Amino acid sequence: MTDTLSMMRKDPIATAAALVALVGLATIIGFLFFEHVLGYEPCALCLDQRKAFYVAVPLAALLCLGAGHGASRKVLFLGFLVIAVAMLWNTGLAAFHAGVEWKFWPGPSDCSGPVNNFGSAGNMLNRLQTIRIARCDEAAWRLFGISMAGYDVLISAFLAAVAAFGAKAALARPEPE
Repeated sequence: MTDTLSMMRKDPIATAAALVALVGLATIIGFLFFEHVLGYEPCALCLDQRKAFYVAVPLAALLCLGAGHGASRKVLFLGFLVIAVAMLWNTGLAAFHAGVEWKFWPGPSDCSGPVNNFGSAGNMLNRLQTIRIARCDEAAWRLFGISMAGYDVLISAFLAAVAAFGAKAALARPEPE
């Protein structure tokens, strides 16, 4: 624990970038595990929530490299700012999704409304046997009463805070002469 704290004090920019990259990568692995190993089909909102991680993880890895190789503080600040904004947007989207699951408000009609388009009548039985609809308003999994969207709120808010810390550290970093 003291090694981690001393590393954070020594290079807070690289630590923040590495933390965003590692936690974000673990989250990506988690939702891919739930989808491909456990068989939980993602809904449209779930797929939208992944996009922020697809931006934040590679950018955080680049920031981690840049912090160690003399990137300017402006570049580091802007990179962390992009991550913070993406994660804040994702926090809001995940909170909206969790609210849809709790029936606080309606979700998008393409994954919460009625299913109307089955195609032609002759092909309808074949389509009904193969169609799999993941609904946005039904939580497929919960742990301690919190759905995956609820956990995404917590993870995204945490990563936004870490990115904001990294942006502040980048601004405080002196420019190399």
